[in-house]
Amino acid sequence: MSSAAPHDPYAFAIDDSVAIALLADLQVRKAIARGEFDDLPGAGEPIDLPDQHDPEWWIRSLIQREHIALLPSSIQLRKDDAALDERLDQLTDERSVRREIDDFNARVIRARYELPTGPPLITMPRDPDATVAAWAERRATRAAKAREAAPSAGPRRARRPRFRRRR
Repeated sequence: MSSAAPHDPYAFAIDDSVAIALLADLQVRKAIARGEFDDLPGAGEPIDLPDQHDPEWWIRSLIQREHIALLPSSIQLRKDDAALDERLDQLTDERSVRREIDDFNARVIRARYELPTGPPLITMPRDPDATVAAWAERRATRAAKAREAAPSAGPRRARRPRFRRRR
């Protein structure tokens, strides 16, 4: 008789990925046994599959379902350039305006180095100083109009402090 343990033909090494797959399979089997998959929406209905195999079918269905518009970078940059001043007018300080301009310019420069897709790229980077100056001028004009539109109620009364200091 040999002192070595007999070889078990059903024993094998399990690595992490096999263990995770086995655990996932066990959880799914338990959920099926509990009946958690019985009344799912679309159960028993045919799956709408295309006539030909399309490896990117899920992307196309996502775009259709979520109404996502994918434009070539040249057209997207034209739209962003047209809306940039309005977006800048919503910002309150020069640092964030410059950051937004730098981001726009980086996207324009990146698009210039990409292979052209769609119409040619005619959008040019913005001059940061000129754009900030135009933003500041628009902001000053809006502030002046707001001051003019404010009703003049005559001389203002001095405000009383809300809290008094205890002595």
